[in-house]
Amino acid sequence: MFIVLELQYQYAVDEAGCDEAGRGCLAGPVFAAAVILPPDFHDDRLNDSKQMTARNRDLLREVIEREAIAWSVEAVAAARIDEINILNASFEGMSLAVGRLHVRPAFLAIDGNRFRTQLGIPYQCIVKGDGKYADIAAASVLAKTHRDEYMCRLAEEYPQYGWQRNKGYPTREHRLAIREHGLTPYHRLTFNHTIGQLELEF
Repeated sequence: MFIVLELQYQYAVDEAGCDEAGRGCLAGPVFAAAVILPPDFHDDRLNDSKQMTARNRDLLREVIEREAIAWSVEAVAAARIDEINILNASFEGMSLAVGRLHVRPAFLAIDGNRFRTQLGIPYQCIVKGDGKYADIAAASVLAKTHRDEYMCRLAEEYPQYGWQRNKGYPTREHRLAIREHGLTPYHRLTFNHTIGQLELEF
């Protein structure tokens, strides 16, 4: 069953959909993306990236990067997350991504319920917007695929943490590896890494 998404939140001006990936991770940056889609864009596979298969995310990434009017992906490193907290790092990442678009949008559709920026662009926060609007869903796909790709590269440097599988999320495998091998420069020091905490299964 296909989910039919609205192209964007409003149609009066150029709109960029914005989303992030990796907020709940113990390691690695948070990635954020901004996407302006053309008015005729449609792809039945597009949905909230968390609801898509890895194969479809990778296929859609190619389509979005080829067909979007403009797109940008930015990363905020673990050290910066520790400095300003993960919520502010997510805001910063989305602001950076919008700022790097080669077409300046006149409106932003933000996934989530909060946002702060100094861009001076009107915006609307939309809870679960990545399952409602195509431009936000496209941003979620780019943020997720770019981050997953980055974590797989880091896994070659630190294979003991299983990042090619868990992508830095707090799985049991990841927490056990932290207990055995300690933290890396890519871990977020302000996050709780202990094994007794809630774990995600992948």
